[in-house]
Amino acid sequence: MTGRILRIELRRSAALSIGLLSLVIGAVLLLTATQSFVGRWMQLAIFSRSMLMVSLPFALAGGAWLGQRDARYRVNELFASTLRPRWQRVVPTASALAVAVATAYVLVFLIAAGWVVPTAGYFPASAIVVAAVGVPALVAAGWLGMAAGRAVPRVVTAPILAVVGFFLVGLVPDFVTMAHIDASLTRVGREPSALLLVPTFNGLDDFQTIATRVSLLQTLWLMSLAATGLLLLGAVRRRAIAFAVLPAVLGGAVAVALLPVGGTRGAAVVDPVAIELVCDDDGPQVCVARAHATLLPDVVGPARQALGMMAAKLPNAPVRAVQSRQIAYWGRLGVSAAPTRHADDTIVFDAPAIDPAGRADLSDGQFLPSLLEAAWLQDCGDQPEPDEPLARMVATAWLSGQPPTPQRWWEPADIERAQSAYQALVGLPQAEQRDRMAAAREAAMDCRSDGLLAILPAEKP
Repeated sequence: MTGRILRIELRRSAALSIGLLSLVIGAVLLLTATQSFVGRWMQLAIFSRSMLMVSLPFALAGGAWLGQRDARYRVNELFASTLRPRWQRVVPTASALAVAVATAYVLVFLIAAGWVVPTAGYFPASAIVVAAVGVPALVAAGWLGMAAGRAVPRVVTAPILAVVGFFLVGLVPDFVTMAHIDASLTRVGREPSALLLVPTFNGLDDFQTIATRVSLLQTLWLMSLAATGLLLLGAVRRRAIAFAVLPAVLGGAVAVALLPVGGTRGAAVVDPVAIELVCDDDGPQVCVARAHATLLPDVVGPARQALGMMAAKLPNAPVRAVQSRQIAYWGRLGVSAAPTRHADDTIVFDAPAIDPAGRADLSDGQFLPSLLEAAWLQDCGDQPEPDEPLARMVATAWLSGQPPTPQRWWEPADIERAQSAYQALVGLPQAEQRDRMAAAREAAMDCRSDGLLAILPAEKP
């Protein structure tokens, strides 16, 4: 009997419409942001979680609209006069809403997977766990919305809940995060563990994943919140209402006590498989991280071209190119990672941007120059000298045989110094150029900036 009622609710109630609208909204958001996750399963999971800042408020509002149904058709007193317990009447409707919003969420994920499957070279199982947390989040939002709609059957209830929901899941995390960052964008503290009660995630590096413990604790909290919503929906007496709040209170207390501090950065851990190297040995070795394995065919050509240009000019030139496996600075918890020096025979490069097709985006022509600049870079763990980037630009121009290209942020004095340094350098005999630049690279690999800085003319007083 309950199954038949559920099917009727799915066909005739607003639950199906809410689910379809959720699917359309999710698909539209998906089609506008494929570049943010194409080729990377974990980024797809994080994108699904970030979409909750839109879908959760919508589920709240949709639940409120559905919860007002009895009051809207003025049958509250009629149903209250029957002997049938209230929970028997609300469970099929609540189940229909849960099925609708959960199915819409899963379908959006599967649609997005169509962009990932052909281009991904690595599938972390934890991506499914991270994405799955969105299901109890949407169910909890829908049931809480139904309870609110039943308690306050007014036209404004649904839109107010949508605004409040967006504020809680879309704005509060940013406000809390910004409160722990000073004017120089330096982290001055870690966000409280309670911030992870909000299920949305943003800003995960390609080499990171969310700790499974965090996902399980969030699921526990969201399931307890869903239980509270369902109990509130079926509660009639004050004692039942008070009892209904207990699951959320207990679940929240357990989760807050066990969740890490630091928000998303505190919940993120390095995925050791994602940073494994995948190499092409048909020539000078070129390697990328497994998370970016599909970029390898695109970067092999420019990387070997850069190695060839270095070999033509530099004594003891590097013979292999390896992608950097350092976590981006914005993905760290505010503590600088220990420097990891690489061998002198290796250049370490940052992966190029990924285009909407999941391939390396080399259209701006900056990847080859960045590879040449990597010849002068070493992870020293400290801030470079003010003139060091300018000196590297001159050294890179010497490798390419082209004068340094002024950047739009350069000061006129820097442009003049760079061009003067380049002309002075290429005016030397070839043997002296090679010896001088070989010494500059040796100093750079030893974390000394004096060799590079020596090729710049002194600043005019």
